[in-house]
Amino acid sequence: NYKNTMITAIILAKNEEKNIQRCISSVAFCDEVLIIDDGSTDTTKEIVLKNNAKFVSHELRGNFSQQRNFALSIAKNDWILFVYADEVVSDKLRDEIVQGVNADNVNGYYIRRHDYMFQRKLEYGEFMNKKFIRLGRKNKGNWEGAVHESWNIQGITAVLLGDLSHYPHQTLSEFLAEINFYTTLRAEELYKNGSTASVFSILSYTKAKFIQTYFFKAGFLDGTPG
Repeated sequence: NYKNTMITAIILAKNEEKNIQRCISSVAFCDEVLIIDDGSTDTTKEIVLKNNAKFVSHELRGNFSQQRNFALSIAKNDWILFVYADEVVSDKLRDEIVQGVNADNVNGYYIRRHDYMFQRKLEYGEFMNKKFIRLGRKNKGNWEGAVHESWNIQGITAVLLGDLSHYPHQTLSEFLAEINFYTTLRAEELYKNGSTASVFSILSYTKAKFIQTYFFKAGFLDGTPG
């Protein structure tokens, strides 16, 4: 029985009718589930409300950290779990989370994530060993970075062994659209910070990145998705 688990799950969403039901179900053990919505025009809101989660409209304004910090400011619990709408908390991870929030000396936890692309689990490549702080105490740190943001938790952190299942861009068109969205936000952020790049550096970086991910990190072993 997890109904009394004093954790707030926070999910950022925009037009996530394909994913939001599955995600909410996986965090149902949390005492509060907050969906922070950036102007969805599909049935996301209806699905959220049918699942007894809280729906809050708040414009993204091109800054994911601001969106997440806003969510922190309205969450009612001390422990916060951040999950993407296209992610699912495994049963093992759920059990670890419930136990982990009872640790007096830990302020945050890193969580591993497994990506599934085009219905295939990716075992190699860039994200094979990636982990992120997704569970933490509300008042122990803020999110930083407009895009590819990170949660900077003060004090002791630990690693949970259970994982998140991630189901991003399940079609090629969704994949390209998401890349364009995030690269535009990142370019705007770099421009505001006064960073510049030459044509040579752009071309050389993309080639180096492909070689590193596909060959040195064995992305080719995942087939076409890799």
